[in-house]
Amino acid sequence: MEVGVLAVQGDFAEHIAVLSKLGVKAREVRLPEHLESLGGLIIPGGESTTLSRLMTLYNLREPLQKMAVEGRAVWGTCAGMIMISQEITENDPVPLGIMDIGVQRNAFGRQVDSFEQRLDIKAMGSDPFHAIFIRAPVIIRVGNDVEVLCALDDDRPVAVQQGNLMATSFHPELTNDYRFHSYFLELANGNSNGHSCGNGSS
Repeated sequence: MEVGVLAVQGDFAEHIAVLSKLGVKAREVRLPEHLESLGGLIIPGGESTTLSRLMTLYNLREPLQKMAVEGRAVWGTCAGMIMISQEITENDPVPLGIMDIGVQRNAFGRQVDSFEQRLDIKAMGSDPFHAIFIRAPVIIRVGNDVEVLCALDDDRPVAVQQGNLMATSFHPELTNDYRFHSYFLELANGNSNGHSCGNGSS
């Protein structure tokens, strides 16, 4: 199985580095044909309006939507979560609409308001996950078929799963804890149901 990382903008290199440490060769995706035969795709953090425009420019929108419908795994982190959502609170960017969630961009403020927090995530085992939030979005609506993997203390969801789709407000690729990436690989292999995950930490 080969997985891809959307490499048109944002911190795709960091995701590729983590996958490499897990023994997985990742494909950089910039054009529709790069999606062929992939078991899964990560849409990384970055600048969501730029990411949206480049998806349109490179004719990636419909192929990405088709990939999700086909049951292949898609994981959006930060700006990637904005892009896979069904709707956002602003008019721009236009999301792909593949995951039944509503998202608010920059929910915690500007870059200087970035923060780190330890999160208890049942699907990731008993050890808390050290999450890094950078100009992070937050989920304000969760569909009936969406499972909340973890939430902040005020009950705002920051990691969710809907079948083959996963979204996180934070940046697991910026830590030495690879549990989310390991979990995504299980998802891409069709082995994960949202309730189990190996440690995968380093």
